[in-house]
Amino acid sequence: MKQLLSLLTAILLTTGCAATAETPQAEVVLKVGDQKGGAKSLLTAAGLLDDFPYKIEWSTFTSGPPLLEAASAGAIDVGAVGNTPPIFAAAANAKIAAVGVSKGEVEADAILVPENSPLRTVPDLKGKNIAVAKGSSAHGQVLLTLRSAGLTTKDVTLNFLQPSDAYGAFTQGKVDAWAVWDPYTAQAQQEAKARVLTTGEGRSNGYGFQVAGKKALDDKGKNPALKEYLIRYYKAQKWADTHREEWAKAWSAETGLKYEVALAAVKRNGDQVVKLDDTVIRSEQELADAFTEDKTLPGKVDFAKFVDTRFQGDLA
Repeated sequence: MKQLLSLLTAILLTTGCAATAETPQAEVVLKVGDQKGGAKSLLTAAGLLDDFPYKIEWSTFTSGPPLLEAASAGAIDVGAVGNTPPIFAAAANAKIAAVGVSKGEVEADAILVPENSPLRTVPDLKGKNIAVAKGSSAHGQVLLTLRSAGLTTKDVTLNFLQPSDAYGAFTQGKVDAWAVWDPYTAQAQQEAKARVLTTGEGRSNGYGFQVAGKKALDDKGKNPALKEYLIRYYKAQKWADTHREEWAKAWSAETGLKYEVALAAVKRNGDQVVKLDDTVIRSEQELADAFTEDKTLPGKVDFAKFVDTRFQGDLA
């Protein structure tokens, strides 16, 4: 009898642990950070949200840095950013990790000037005012562009503005140039007749990351939802290669962007999923070191410490 009771106790303990180890699917809420509705519209257009087995709560951010601040604080679970925000987050010892990566075109990562600006080459930027979102991929673009001409960020005045404020400053002539990405690049070209001074071609690594908060990564109940979201997100990117018009329509409907602006932006987009490996980490480390050398960041950033490859097998 004593042995039977011990066996029953062991079974109850085991089943109790199993019940609490994973949160029931219906109770899982995945909190996703988005920028200008890009991820939501992409997944919607690809039809990959229709049967998503978990509830999603969407939050929209103006750029990558505030999105990662939210991820670090546990306010969101995951979101897409460019190549520079994870570096600044790592420098601040944020509680985040890059969990997926794709490599895109860098034609849309541009430094824009007004149509009638006398600025024609990168050296012409010396002594000028450039609007840029601090810690964004555009910030990295500015740094690398200036370095290519033997300049540093100390040779210009950086006006740290989020895209909506930067657009106003740019159109009102309060800054000489604006470093930004699509769809803002397309919007400025079409609506403000902005001219591209230079792009990230030949300078930027073109990486874009899916970044998760450590709180979400440590939550076993949310891990299946994170994996499912990542798989579908990268499937949607692949779908977009042959369905750009459909994506543009969905993006326009989601955000209120003019269809022509959205279409111009997606036509420049060509993200391809790549493995989150040593090549990616090394390239990001080089960018981080460039910021350190520029004295934009205090001390060295070890980017590898902010990478989590647990989903790579599923994303392959």
